[in-house]
Amino acid sequence: MTVLTTLVVLVSVYAAFAVSASAGLGGSLLMVPTLALFLGSKEGVALAALLLASNNVMKIVAYRETLPFRKASVIVALIVFGAALGSSVLIRAPEIAVTIAIIVMFAASVLAEQLRVERLRAGFAPFLAFVSGASSGFSGTSGPLKGVAIRNLDLDRRHFVGAASLASFAGDATKTAIFADAQLLGRTSVLIALAAVPLMALGTWTGSTINRKAGERTFATLFWTVMAGYSVRLVILIA
Repeated sequence: MTVLTTLVVLVSVYAAFAVSASAGLGGSLLMVPTLALFLGSKEGVALAALLLASNNVMKIVAYRETLPFRKASVIVALIVFGAALGSSVLIRAPEIAVTIAIIVMFAASVLAEQLRVERLRAGFAPFLAFVSGASSGFSGTSGPLKGVAIRNLDLDRRHFVGAASLASFAGDATKTAIFADAQLLGRTSVLIALAAVPLMALGTWTGSTINRKAGERTFATLFWTVMAGYSVRLVILIA
């Protein structure tokens, strides 16, 4: 990688950390395509998992007073199970079939929220968590489903980011362990990971500050902007 390419990658990594710390998720939306472009798909996904897992440790520290362990426990467990399955087994499945399923489930979840079908929304959450983990395992990103699943817990914005940080860390750590065992991380990935360490702290501080100063309406707008970004990316993959 050239110096210019490395700088582009690191800027994208910082932006991903900031978005993730402010909205609770969305880091993979920026990071996975960038790393896959410059490192190749498999190594890019593996490095993204390592960086996001490490960054989520900082997010957990930043939001340590608003971590809803009890409320998020089922979601976290299902995401871990899905991520493990996706990383080791579902990588062989046709990606377009999973992508279509994600879009359908996302649309159904948004409709349920808009219609305020509380029982339906709550029933969706565990399934969405599992599918998001599986999707993340073989594509590098959970898409919009993890965010919708956690939003169904009806948390305020600080507790939402806390729950998302717990869930993301658990899923990314699971993927990192599996990818490391498969030796997908090369020398370049290790060097980028080391260079990204100070960016994790800076990105987390930036995102946490944005979240703290934002109102509930602003946070909701940010959340659905990230969700729309995920959906656009999924449509591009199908096309």
